[in-house]
Amino acid sequence: MEKIKLLIRGFGSVLFFSALLFICAGKLNYFQGWIYLSTCIITTIITFIATHNNNELLKERSQAGQGRSWDKLLLGISAIIFVITIVISGFDSGRFQWSPKLNWGFYLLGILITILGHSIFVAAQRQNNFFSAAFRIQADRGHTVCKTGVYKIVRHPGYLGMTVSLVGLPLLTGSILSFAPTSIAIIILFVRTNIEDKTLKNELNGYIEYTKQTRYKILPYVW
Repeated sequence: MEKIKLLIRGFGSVLFFSALLFICAGKLNYFQGWIYLSTCIITTIITFIATHNNNELLKERSQAGQGRSWDKLLLGISAIIFVITIVISGFDSGRFQWSPKLNWGFYLLGILITILGHSIFVAAQRQNNFFSAAFRIQADRGHTVCKTGVYKIVRHPGYLGMTVSLVGLPLLTGSILSFAPTSIAIIILFVRTNIEDKTLKNELNGYIEYTKQTRYKILPYVW
């Protein structure tokens, strides 16, 4: 049942933001909107195929309301910024065409970057049964540190994948102006990563030892 709910929620989100993008663009013959919609459908299908057999993960991912207050705040701000990004993108590349027209290569790059980022995000979910929609120490489930797969590269590969996907969004929609709110979203994501990392050090057994093995939080060889 959880898998069906999450699939419906995933496609519902895709349709909502795609509709918002087309409304702001003011037309249906808006190829950037169709690129965005198609790419989001692909990433939603990737998520379903990769995670639909993990019932524990799906159940945990459905409990976003149990997160810490600071995480809920940052998630709320991020959601608002994402809406703003979509609105700016539609007005920019669709209705008013403030940004210069991009070569098709940039749209293709945006598609590849977005799918790559989402694939990293999904890999992090598959390899960590404690991957949650909102941050919490899952003492009720015997929370332990995940040290395998992509977690050997960075401590927060899910956020790495989200960062990569965010970089691809302005290229998908052909909106140079949308890089501004996207940059703010990435900064908030880094703030969230930093707070979460400090909390894990204080509250999750074995995490400090893990940080000595995997040095970087989100950007390999950088931070």
